[in-house]
Amino acid sequence: MQEILRQLEQKREAARGGGGERRVQAQHAKGKLTARERLDLLFDPGSFEEWDMFVEHRSSDFGMAEHKVPGDGVVTGYGTVNGRLVFAFSQDFTVFGGALSEAHAEKICKIMDQAMKVGAPVIGINDSGGARIQEGVASLAGYAEVFERNVLASGVVPQISLIMGPCAGGAVYSPAMTDVIFMVKDSSYMFVTGPDVVKTVTHETVTQEELGGAVTHTARSGVADLAFENDVEALLQLRRFIDFLPASNREKPPLRPNSDSPDRDEMSLDTLIPANPNKPYDMRELIEKVVDQGDFFELQPSYARNIIIGFARMEGSTVGIVANQPMVLAGCLDIDSSRKAARFVRFCDCFNIPIITFVDVPGFLPGTAQEYGGIIKHGAKLLFAFAEATVPKVTVITRKAYGGAYDVMSSKHLRGDVNYAWPSAEIAVMGPKGAVEIIFRSDIGDPAKLEARTEEYREKFANPFVAGSRGFIDDVIMPHGTRRRICRSLAMLRHKQLSNPWKKHANIPL
Repeated sequence: MQEILRQLEQKREAARGGGGERRVQAQHAKGKLTARERLDLLFDPGSFEEWDMFVEHRSSDFGMAEHKVPGDGVVTGYGTVNGRLVFAFSQDFTVFGGALSEAHAEKICKIMDQAMKVGAPVIGINDSGGARIQEGVASLAGYAEVFERNVLASGVVPQISLIMGPCAGGAVYSPAMTDVIFMVKDSSYMFVTGPDVVKTVTHETVTQEELGGAVTHTARSGVADLAFENDVEALLQLRRFIDFLPASNREKPPLRPNSDSPDRDEMSLDTLIPANPNKPYDMRELIEKVVDQGDFFELQPSYARNIIIGFARMEGSTVGIVANQPMVLAGCLDIDSSRKAARFVRFCDCFNIPIITFVDVPGFLPGTAQEYGGIIKHGAKLLFAFAEATVPKVTVITRKAYGGAYDVMSSKHLRGDVNYAWPSAEIAVMGPKGAVEIIFRSDIGDPAKLEARTEEYREKFANPFVAGSRGFIDDVIMPHGTRRRICRSLAMLRHKQLSNPWKKHANIPL
C-alpha cells in the first residue's frame, strides 16, 4: 500500500510540475502566471477540485510516445468563487506550449458537460500555441468537440474566456462563442492568421500586438470586452464580475446585501441635462448615481463608446444597463453600437437579468460608410434583441428620442414594461429644426419665420407629453426620483411571466 501511495504522490508531483522548472521560469519571465497559479487566484482558497490530473496523450508519432506529461497541458476541475460553484479549465503553456491534443480536448469537454448538467458557469483560461501538430486531424476534431459544447452551453450557463497568452487559428473560435472575453495587455493575443501569414498573403507588416493584442480587440474590433494590465488584475476582476451573474438560465440573478436605500433621491440629477439641447453630458454620471453604491461594471468601454453597457445592482439584485452616451457621436446609434448592445441585451435575456435602458438618442448615424456597412441590418439586431427579450424592461428617456431610434431603444412598442421620461425628454420623429424645414419648405428663405415655426414645433412636439397622452410613456418623472421609481418598477416586475410564441429558434438578422 505504501508503494502505491508513493507512486500516486510522484504522479501528482509530476502533474503539478507542468513542463518543468525551466519552462515555469520562462513563463514567469514573461510576466505570466502558470496554469495552476491562475486557478489558485481565481478560486476560493482550498476549494478547487481537480479532475483528470493523470490523463496523458495517446499519440506515438514523431517521437511523442517518449514525451508524456500527466495532465497533458490543461488543468481542469471545479471549485467555488465567492462561495458559488464554478467550473474551469486552465491551459498550461509550459507543457507542449499549451497545444491542444485529443486528450486535452476531452478534459475540457468533460467539465463543460458537467457544468451544463449541474447548472454552473464555465471559465476558460486560454494560453495555447494552438492545435498539436503531431496529432494532426485528431487535434482538429478535439477543437470541434469543444466548439460543439460552446454552442450547446450558450444560453444555458455563462461562459467566460480569459485570454492570457497566445490564442491563434482555430483556437480563437471557442472564446468567440463564449459570452465574455477578457484579455491581458502585452501578453495575450488572438488572431485567425499570424503576422507571418498576413505578410505573405497581403504584404502587410504588422506585429502580433497590432494584429490581435488586447488593445486592438477591446478598442477596434470589439472581439474582447475588457483588457487588464496583468494576470492578477484580470483574475481579481473576474472574481468581481462573476458575482453579477446567475449560475444558469434556471436561476434568478444573485441577491447581495445592500445598504443603499431604494428611496434615495439624487438631487444633482435635476441639473444634469444642459439647457442647450445640443450640449452633451456624461451618461455614466447618471448611471453611477442611480445604481447601488455607484458600483457599475462596464463592458467594452473602449469600443463603440456612443453606447454604454454593463452590470450593476438595484436593491442588491443584478441588472443590465444599456445607455446612449451623448458625449460620443451625440449618442447616435451606428453599426458598432447596435451590435454591441444587441449582444448584451440577448445575454441578459438568456440569464433572467432585468434590463434598464437610459435613452438620449437623436437617431441613427447618417452617411455612406454606415449604409454600405449595412446599418439597416445591424440596427435591426438591436431592435430584434429588445423586442425578443422577455425579462423585465424599464426605460428612462432623459432627453432626445427621435425617429426609429426611439422605437429601437426598448420603447413601449417593443414590450417595454415601464417607460418613464424626464421633463427634458423630446420624443418626436426628428429634431424641431429638421422637421420644420421639411414641413414648411416654402419658409426656408425667411429665417425669422422659420425660427418661429421651429419654436412652435418644439413647444408642441419636443416634449414627453404627446407620447404620454397616447400611453407610450407611463409617467413623466423628476430626475432626482429616478432611482426610487426604477426600484419600485423592478419590485413590481419581480414575478413577471412572458413567453414568446413556440419556435425552434428565431432568425436574428445577422
